[in-house]
Amino acid sequence: MKRDIARTVRVDLKCESFTCSIDDRALAHARLMDGKLLLVTNAANLTPDDVITRYKPLADIERGFRVLKGEIEIGPVYHRLLDRIRAHASICFIALILYRVMRSRLHASDAGFSPERALSRLRRIQHHRVTLNGTQPVAGLSSISQDQADILSALSIKKPTLDAPLTL
Repeated sequence: MKRDIARTVRVDLKCESFTCSIDDRALAHARLMDGKLLLVTNAANLTPDDVITRYKPLADIERGFRVLKGEIEIGPVYHRLLDRIRAHASICFIALILYRVMRSRLHASDAGFSPERALSRLRRIQHHRVTLNGTQPVAGLSSISQDQADILSALSIKKPTLDAPLTL
């Protein structure tokens, strides 16, 4: 933004008082380019349509990085060993794939939930196992609300039961 203004507005720093003027030619060029994106490539064998086709997925990739940093909350981790770098990249990739599958299934079912809201609701489902004074353990499962049932259905996940507890 500052760079664009600097091209259009000329400031005279040699005067004692503040003086500026507008470069009409630069302003006309800025108006001509307003709302347009200029793609430059060094791949001479690509047609303009090929360049655009290859550029469009970049927005999806950038969205993926925003999801990893924001909703999934995978922060920067500094690794030195190649195996750890690969493991971290694999975890990020799997997390992003799961997020996108969730988003796709929730959208397709018109559930009205984002992956973040869906996970927030599903976290309320609790499975408990209690043993008192060495007695036989007693298990319990919180009741599943209609919202939670709708989310599980949209994600093609069976409702949890006491017979098959959720494990981490």
